[in-house]
Amino acid sequence: MKVLKAGAAVATAVVLALTATACGGGSKDSASDAGASGGAKSDKIVIGIKFDQPGLGLKTPDGKYEGFDVDVATYVAKELGYQPDQIEWKQAVSAERENLISNGDVKFIAATYSINDKRKAKVDFAGPYFLAHQDLLVRADDSSITKVEDLNKKKLCSVTGSTSAQNVKKDLAPDADLQQLPGYSECLTGLENKAVDALTTDDSILAGYAAQEKNKGKFKLVGLKMSNENYGIGLKKGDKELQTKINAALRKMVSDGSWEAAVKKNLGPANYKNEPAPQITEGS
Repeated sequence: MKVLKAGAAVATAVVLALTATACGGGSKDSASDAGASGGAKSDKIVIGIKFDQPGLGLKTPDGKYEGFDVDVATYVAKELGYQPDQIEWKQAVSAERENLISNGDVKFIAATYSINDKRKAKVDFAGPYFLAHQDLLVRADDSSITKVEDLNKKKLCSVTGSTSAQNVKKDLAPDADLQQLPGYSECLTGLENKAVDALTTDDSILAGYAAQEKNKGKFKLVGLKMSNENYGIGLKKGDKELQTKINAALRKMVSDGSWEAAVKKNLGPANYKNEPAPQITEGS
C-alpha cells in the first residue's frame, strides 16, 4: 500500500507539473508584453522609414540607419517597450506607405509623412511631430527661378506619390513640365545633369540633400513657403490605443529636450531654420 501511495504521489506530482506548464503556455507572450527587466519587449517591431533622405531617413552604405525620422521612431519605439536592437527598419517609399500600413507590414511609419484628408481616409496618424514647408531646390548657379511662377515651361521633378508636385501643378505653376521619378535621389541626379530645372518637396528634405558633403555648393534652396507640411506617424486605421501611446511618446520627446537635440543633430549642419515642435492634433 505504501508503494502504491508513493506511486500515486509521483503521478500526481507529474500531472501537476504538466498542468502548470500548460497553464504557463502564455508565458512567452507575457514576456513579450511585460518585457524583461527595464520593460523591454522580447519581440521585434517593424517600422517604416525612408532609406534615401539624408538628414531624415537614410540607410548608409554600411547598413546603418540615421536621420531625424529615425531618431523620432527610435524614441517612440523605446516608449512602447522596444530597444533599438529590436527594431526592424522597412523601406517606405511614398507611393507604398498606405499599403504597408493597411497590410500590416509595419507597426507604424515615420517617413516625412504629411497629414492630409486623402491619406486619413485610409490610415490614422499620431502627431504631428514636425512642421515643414514646401520649397524648391535649384542649381546654385541658376538665378532664373526665384518664385514659383518661374516654373512655368520649366521641368519640375518630384517623387511619385508625393503631394508636393501636385500642389505646384494644380495651384501654383500649371504650365510646369512635371517629371515624377521613384525617389529623390533620381530627381537630384536629374537636377545636377540639367535634365530637370528644379526639385520640389519639403524644405527639410531639400536641406538634407543640399547639406551632403558630395553636394555642398551644387544646389540652393529658393526659400519659398508654398505649403505647410505637418509630418505625422502613420498607423493602422482605428488603432486608438497605439495612437494614444505614440502621442504620449512624442509629447515626452519634446518636453525632455530630445526632439530639439534630434533636429539640431540631423538638420543643423544645413543651417536649416526649423519651426518649433507643432501641437499634437491627431487623436486628441
